[in-house]
Amino acid sequence: MNLQIRHPRAHALARELAAKRKISMTEAVIAALEAELHREAGRTPLAERARTIASELRARSKGEGRDMTRDEIDAMWGHG
Repeated sequence: MNLQIRHPRAHALARELAAKRKISMTEAVIAALEAELHREAGRTPLAERARTIASELRARSKGEGRDMTRDEIDAMWGHG
């Protein structure tokens, strides 16, 4: 198998990581990719995070609230 990365920044980053860890550039690329995949696997999807936040806010609210008029919304945003 052959992986060729021709982007100068990618080479510079791989070279920097390899030098800091005293490993080969190949090992540096593998380590970086594994770290990103591990981080990605632990990430909660945005929609799920939004549902959790909405649920927590509902639990903290003092009641059902009420519908606001257009004039109230405009006043809240400083329009009018």
